[in-house]
Amino acid sequence: MTGHGSNGKARSPGLLLSRREVIVGAAAGAAVGLQASPASAAVRIDVTQGNFQPIPIAMPDFVGGTPNDADVARNVTQVISANLKRSGLFAPIDQAAYIERVSNIDALPRFADWRTINAQALVTGRLTRQGDGRLKSEFRLWDVASSEQLTGAQYFTGPDIWRRVAHIISDAIYQRLTGDSGYFDSRVVYVDESGPKEQRVKRLAIMDQDGANVRILTRGSDLVLTPRFSPSTQEITYMSFVNDQPRVYLLNIETNQREVVGDFKNMSFAPRFSPDGQRVIMSLQEGSNANLFVLDLRSKQKVQLTSGPAIDTAPSYSPDGAQICFESDRGGSQQIYVMSSNGQGAKRISFGEGNYSTPVWSPRGDIIAFTKFGKGNFGIGIMKPDGSGERILTEGYHNEGPTFAPNGRVVMFFRDPGGKGGPSLYTVDITGRNEQRVPTPGFASDPAWSPLLTST
Repeated sequence: MTGHGSNGKARSPGLLLSRREVIVGAAAGAAVGLQASPASAAVRIDVTQGNFQPIPIAMPDFVGGTPNDADVARNVTQVISANLKRSGLFAPIDQAAYIERVSNIDALPRFADWRTINAQALVTGRLTRQGDGRLKSEFRLWDVASSEQLTGAQYFTGPDIWRRVAHIISDAIYQRLTGDSGYFDSRVVYVDESGPKEQRVKRLAIMDQDGANVRILTRGSDLVLTPRFSPSTQEITYMSFVNDQPRVYLLNIETNQREVVGDFKNMSFAPRFSPDGQRVIMSLQEGSNANLFVLDLRSKQKVQLTSGPAIDTAPSYSPDGAQICFESDRGGSQQIYVMSSNGQGAKRISFGEGNYSTPVWSPRGDIIAFTKFGKGNFGIGIMKPDGSGERILTEGYHNEGPTFAPNGRVVMFFRDPGGKGGPSLYTVDITGRNEQRVPTPGFASDPAWSPLLTST
């Protein structure tokens, strides 16, 4: 995918997941001569508030450069609209209410028509197939109240990755109207579960954040647990039982090549990458106890971080790599602790009623998500790294395994209702609103969200 920045300079090539030939960039509306004055724009969302009303946004079907492009253009529009609606911050207006029918995105919209239907923002776009088979995708975002263009971009891609373009455009719209980076151009790895509950087959699977493009990564002959993304490469780490022997693996998502991280004598749990992707931190069983260790992926040297008569597990680095949060029963019950990355100065931060587990640090560094169990309920909550500001985002039977979207504003988790059913994936934003089920072909558990694909 090729494009240009608002300063007119082409961006440098970069590897995108599963698209080695792709280059990503964005071009401001200046490329087609329709400039905006963003400073005076009225439309803006404050995502830190939980009681706001979603912004009404109009999104006519993108224009096809030829009749043959119309279907793809419509599909792109639908994916963008679904992304924005699912975020809970935008309310796409039914196209049946539109007065103006957009056929030329190079002309100024009739803003009075869009104000009449209460649109605060307007997105127009066009897809054109090039002579070499590539698709040229363009979009513009308009502030209806001020009659100004807020941003615009164009992308050149292979014809088969139009869905990626839709996610990238969604991120651009989200960022311009909220001030936060988007999270739509990302993927989720999870455990796909099938079969009867007593003989459940568990395989690693990966999908787009909206549930599309599901791909199974492992055969299902061996039990797999706790997949986690690398922040810097196309790899995941996970635990698997092979011939009843627990091992921690690295799996390259693109090549499907797998290697053993370490062949440990005892049970290993909950592997997770360091922020630089050069190390894996995990819990290793030692008798009836479990302690935290860090393994350097280059040297294969192992460093022990905790010791003592306790079960320390589920470690997660802070984004700067300076601290680690983890779960431990060293105080008599499962609680969350924070320590420096060298294992020193462990301090308990959870003090509410019940047990706390599966802590994970937000990519923003400002909060830690966790699972809380008490009085028969499993809650997914967040707190600050010092333990203050605890809030439960959602409660129910067997909620577990939170993971953050790349922008730190949305949490995904799984919920198992019990009985003959199985687990499903859900999202909820950090204000505790907009809980939604994420569609998967079968049962699904233990999700882990990737970084933005365009940043890896």
